[in-house]
Order: sequence, then structure tokens, then C-alpha cells
Amino acid sequence: MVHLAPPRPPAGLHAAPPPRPPTGLPLPLLPPSSLTSLLLAAVASSPSLRHLRHIHALAVRLPLPPPSLPFLLSRLLRRLAALPPPHAPLPYALAVFSALSPPDPFLAAALLRFAHLTKPPLETFRLFSHLRCAHGGELPFLPFAFSPLVKSAAAARSLPAATAAHAVTILVGGFDKHRFVENSLIGAYVACGDVGAARKVFDEMMVKDVISWTSIVVAYSRSGDMGSAEKVFQGCPVKDMVAWTAMVTGYAQNAMPMKALETFEQMAAAGMAIDEVSLTGAISACAQLGAVRRAAWVHEIAEQNGFGRNVVVGSGLVDMYAKCGLIDEARRVFEGMPEKNVYTYSSMIVGLASHGKANNAIALFSDMVRRADVEPNHVTFIGVLTACSHAGMVKQGRYYFAQMKDKYGIFPSADHYACMVDLLGRAGLVNEALDLVKSMAVEPHGGVWGALLGACRIHGNIEVAKVAAEHLFALEPDGIGNYVLLSNTLASAGEWDEVSKVRKLMRNRRLKKDPAVSWFEGRDGLVHQFFAGDNTHPRTHEIKKALLELVAKLKLVGYVPILSSIVYDVSEQEKEKLLMGYSEKLALTFGLLTLGSRCTIRIVKNLRICEDCHLFMRLVSKVEPIEIIVRDNMRFHHFKDGECSCGGFW
Repeated sequence: MVHLAPPRPPAGLHAAPPPRPPTGLPLPLLPPSSLTSLLLAAVASSPSLRHLRHIHALAVRLPLPPPSLPFLLSRLLRRLAALPPPHAPLPYALAVFSALSPPDPFLAAALLRFAHLTKPPLETFRLFSHLRCAHGGELPFLPFAFSPLVKSAAAARSLPAATAAHAVTILVGGFDKHRFVENSLIGAYVACGDVGAARKVFDEMMVKDVISWTSIVVAYSRSGDMGSAEKVFQGCPVKDMVAWTAMVTGYAQNAMPMKALETFEQMAAAGMAIDEVSLTGAISACAQLGAVRRAAWVHEIAEQNGFGRNVVVGSGLVDMYAKCGLIDEARRVFEGMPEKNVYTYSSMIVGLASHGKANNAIALFSDMVRRADVEPNHVTFIGVLTACSHAGMVKQGRYYFAQMKDKYGIFPSADHYACMVDLLGRAGLVNEALDLVKSMAVEPHGGVWGALLGACRIHGNIEVAKVAAEHLFALEPDGIGNYVLLSNTLASAGEWDEVSKVRKLMRNRRLKKDPAVSWFEGRDGLVHQFFAGDNTHPRTHEIKKALLELVAKLKLVGYVPILSSIVYDVSEQEKEKLLMGYSEKLALTFGLLTLGSRCTIRIVKNLRICEDCHLFMRLVSKVEPIEIIVRDNMRFHHFKDGECSCGGFW
């Protein structure tokens, strides 16, 4: 006769023997039901593994009602999982499960949950295989037993594991049509980045609940497919806070700030609770738009919902106000925060840098590391180096770049090198900037070569511009801005044959130049959009008439259009005509028409402000009693009394 040895658990999964209770235990005085309640309360309040082991010993020794023991032991496993590290060893948890014979399905689900919460992600699969091997058909799995498997796959961001968990739910449990399991599978596929698989599970569900709908909305939002997210969201029979939040943050993260704020407003109107995440999305949207009135409204909502002292929201508000041109308001929020972390300081330092307040930014950095004793991170140094770059502080920039590694142990990233290349390049040290790129310890990305190409544009260095452009075209073949920048550099030097070659390359690659666009927020909070040469605004005729009058007024104080700002090979008369249609000039003129004098006009532009528009804004602030704040894609310019905060260095 052949005797089959019982299956042996994999190494490390041997069940530890159950704890031995003291002998001669007296019979309990309480009735069994009351005794069970007492032990459940003891489990719930147990502070340690040692205490739980004593309760385990009592549970297997005392005469408890048979139906209550599996429930008690499952609660014990849940409490084991909730204890702070170091967690109970898996063999001990397996011993708790093994206390019952035949094996209990509820206890098996609790054991798998324990493994998911306390062990490395894929350890749950190993335990599941062991349970199947050891007990076979004797242990029927419940739907809830598959959730830890699916969640483990999601935690590991492992698509093969998610697919395996999906297969197991079908082949072993037959629970692929169970709503709880289906929702877990959607979540796993979303976490692993396979939106198509998540949608397939969703579409095949017989019954969908709010979790199902919300999970798909989140999936599309995270992947950037806001069109699909919107369609699913509109079809949601019940929209919960998570679904609303996913739409707000999705729009904000995908450069759709107007949609983000519209959705946030609808969310508030629908009576949804406002949480930290949705609020952060709305704050980000305001920062992108530079919309002052919207920013004040979002700040008020933050205060009303108790987030005024929240460090995450507060850091976002600092960044928002800085990007809206209200650097003093950003500083007030910063100073009023009872708790500040490295992100708060970094937001304030970056904000000060973008407004040309280099000395303030460096002073705050010193205060941060000395008085507040907050360790800087890589973002902090990007702010400090940017401050040095915008003020032409080459010596200080070199000092802080060295301090990063030598004092704080932060190895420069490509972003930090981009700041240094920008600093050196703006200061006219173009060849030194190129040498720095060649010596980089990390691979230079498009930002590094872009900073070098921008410096070449400012200083007319055609040879280095061609080197930088060659690398940019390889790294970012579809980056239209790189071709335009090289073309403009060559055009400024009169290299029209070379310009033609670059433009032909753009046509062959079917690249189209991003249109210049400026935004202006009216007194009523409505954001007006202007494109270069725009004729679509309802008040176009009025705007152009007022602009011509303004130009005539400026010429009386010495305004001469800087025709080199136009890189096309056209007549001077045509160049001057093109300059008058630039988007920021249209936005400024509309601002003067609607706000009048003695006001502040704020304009946001998607591209760098040209030399002619910079001169134009400066002179307008001289002849009109107004302040003009322009945010381009590089920094802020504060124009007042004929001067700019950048000091002509941008």
C-alpha cells in the first residue's frame, strides 16, 4: 500500500502551534454568549501581540458556542493586522486559521486580508496557493477572499498579477460576476494603468453601483482622457464626492483650468462635501489661469470648510496667489500658517523668484535652513537657482549649486542643470553654459538644451544654437517651440536660407506653431481670451481704435516699435502692423477700456513676452496711472511708473 504524504506548506508558511493555555482552567461563570462578547471586546482593545496570544489561548480552550468561534478568530486576525509594526509573523496567523477543522471560509478570507495588509504585496498570492494546496475542495472560498489578491496586485502595480487574480476569481471561485469582486478588479486595473481592461470589466457588469462608476471616472481622469471621463461622469446615476473630485483634479492636471473651476463650482452647488483633494485641484486651476477673483473665492471656500490651517492647502494657496501675481498676498498666507513644511517654504521661494524678488527668496531660504531648521529639497533649490537666474546673480547661483551636493547631499538633477544653464546663458556666458552641459553627471533633457537655445536667441549665438537645436530635435521631434526658437534666432541674424530649411522641416513633420494667446480677467471675474491678430472679441472694433490712440500717445514720449521682434522677412510697415496685433497689447487695451485708470491690469500669456511688448507695457505704465502685471511662460513682470521689476533682464 502506498501512503501519500500530506501536502507540505512552502518554506516560511508552517503553522505555528497554537498557544498552550494554562492547565486546570476553571469553568467560566459567565454564560457562553456573554463570554463571547467579553472576548470580542478584549480583542478590539488589545494593545499587543502578546495580549492577543493570551486571548487566542482562551478562545480555543473555553466552551464557546461553535458558530461564534470563527467570528471571534476572524476578529482576532483583523486586530493582528491593525497592530503597529513589527507585525505578527505569518506562521502565527496561519496557526489562528488552523485552530478550526474543517477550515472555515470566513477565517480564510480574514487570513488573506492579514497577509495583504502586513506582508509584501505578492505574498498574498503565495499564501492563497498554499491554502489551495493544503485544503483543496475542503475549503470553499468566499467572494471576499479574492479581494486581498486583487488589492495586492494593485499595490504591486503588477498587471500580470492583476490578470492572474482576475483568472482565479473565474476559475476557482466563479465570482467574476460578483459586484464586490468586479469593483476590486476595476481598481486593480486602474492602479496598473490598463484603462481598457478596467472598462471591459465595467461594461460587462450586470449591476453597477456608485463605486463602479466612480472608479471608471477616476481611471479616465488619471490617464488624461477627460472626454471619456466626462461621458462616464454624465452617465453616473449617483455622483459621489470621489467622482466630482476626480473630474476637478483631472481637468486641472490636464491643463483645462476653466473646466476644473466650472466643475468645482457645480460640485459646491450640488452640496457635495469639499475635501483636501478637490480643493487642491481648484487651487491649481486658479494658479494656471492667474484669475484673482476666482482665487479669492476658492480661498474663502477653503476657510469655510476648515482647511485654512491645513499645511497642504496652505502651501497650494501660497503657490496660487504667487501665480496670480499677488505675491504680497502669498506672503501673508505664508506668514499666517501655524505649520510650515519644506513644500510651503519651497512654494514661497519659487513664487518670490518668479516675481524677480531674488534677494527676498534667498533671505527666506536662509531663514528656512537656519531659524526654522527645515531641510531643503530639490524643488527648494530650483527656486533659489531660478531667483539667481532672473536677477543675473551668477556668483550666488554657483555658490548654491555647489551647496546642494556639498552641504545638503542633494545631487543635481537635469532640472537643476537647466537652471544653471539658464543663469549662465542669460548672463552672456553661452560657451560656459555649453561646457556645463557637456560635463553633466546626468543625461541632459529637453529643458537643459531649451535653456541653452533660449540664451542663444538672446545673445545671437548661431553656432551654439544649432548644437542645442540638434539635440532638441532628437529629444523632442514634435516640440514645435524648439523649431520656432531656432528659426527666430536665425532670422534675427538674417540667415534667411537657414530659416527656410527649418520651416521646411516643420512642414515635412506637419508641425504647427502654437498660437500666442493672452488672458485677462474682467471686473466681473469673467476671463477674456485674446489671440494674436484676434478679430473675434465682441468689442474688437473698440479695442483696435483705442489701441491706435494709445500707440500715438506713446510715440509722443519716444516709443519706437522694435521691429526685430518680428522674425518674418516682410516690410517694416507690415512688421509694425503685426506688432500692433500681439495678444498682450489687445488684452492691455481691453483692460484700460473696462477698468479705467488707477487700477491694476493682470495679463497671463502662454509664451515669452517679446522685446517690443515689454517696452510697450513699460511706457504705458509711465503715461497712464496704472500698474500692469504680466505673467509669461518664464516669469512675472511688474510694470509701474515706466519701470519693470525684471530690470530689463529676462
